Amino acid sequence: MTKSLFPGFDGLMTLSRREGVDIRPTLLRVLTDLYVQTRVHSDDEQRQFVELATRLIDQVDDATRAAVKARLAVYPSTPVPILQKLGLVAAQEGRRVPLAREIPQPPAPAPVRTPTEAEQRLASNMAMQPKDAAEIHDMFFRAGASERALILHNLAQTPLKAAPRIPAVRAKRAIQILEMAAIAGDIENFTLELGDSLILPSRVAAQIVDDAGGEALAVAARALDMPSPVFQRILLFFKPEIGTSVNDVYRLSRLYDRLGERSALVMLAAWRGSTLAVTRAKYQSSLHDGERQRARTGASQTRPGVQPGTSPTVRTRTGGSDR
Repeated sequence: MTKSLFPGFDGLMTLSRREGVDIRPTLLRVLTDLYVQTRVHSDDEQRQFVELATRLIDQVDDATRAAVKARLAVYPSTPVPILQKLGLVAAQEGRRVPLAREIPQPPAPAPVRTPTEAEQRLASNMAMQPKDAAEIHDMFFRAGASERALILHNLAQTPLKAAPRIPAVRAKRAIQILEMAAIAGDIENFTLELGDSLILPSRVAAQIVDDAGGEALAVAARALDMPSPVFQRILLFFKPEIGTSVNDVYRLSRLYDRLGERSALVMLAAWRGSTLAVTRAKYQSSLHDGERQRARTGASQTRPGVQPGTSPTVRTRTGGSDR
């Protein structure tokens, strides 16, 4: 019944009926998100939404019900039975119940102080140190989906210097190659092109491609200024474990649309800088051992008492006269 209106939703419904897997909150959230994307619905779409949502609302936790209620309260085309089910309309009058009093206008914010020339110069020159870059890199790949979104949001406010934009001509060529490689399922060429276009070592490029969450790939695509439809096609063809999940595709698409260019370029700078940290750590121990060896060798060598080429003066005295 729902296959034509909500592609991929049947698989989630099947999963919800398995023992030990409670995916009903996710089903209700995805169903609501899909419904509110369009302002006008046919009678059949509205009937199916009412039938599915009404059944799920009684089976989910309070947090999910509150989140869905907040989404549908501001959506102008929410069906009346759903509004009544969520307590958003009076049962007899069929009108919306006022949720709260009008929020007073906040006071006018104080004027923002313009940074001085010295502060602007300092902020623009705060290049990321290799150690800091490695920490950001590791923290991002260790984090979960919600933590990664928060990290990317905070990177937009950081004074750290971002990587320069990829030239438009080079980025356009890379996007075309990446899309063709993704459709063909060519992981090797996709990884090579991603590393070349973003000036990343093969190790980091492979880590981005192999990332199961997909957020790293979204950052790389945003650094190339990839159009959103192209990114979605790459998710569907190149990442089948993500493309078969309506929830994951929608989550990453929404993250990509909200992801700012500065956040992506700061993360790109961290990926590049982390390579320097790894290289330094690789050779630091050998360099340190070499310095200690040279110090021990210098200390063991004793300086000779008589320098080469010189000899002590010998005087003999006979009968009080020198000869």
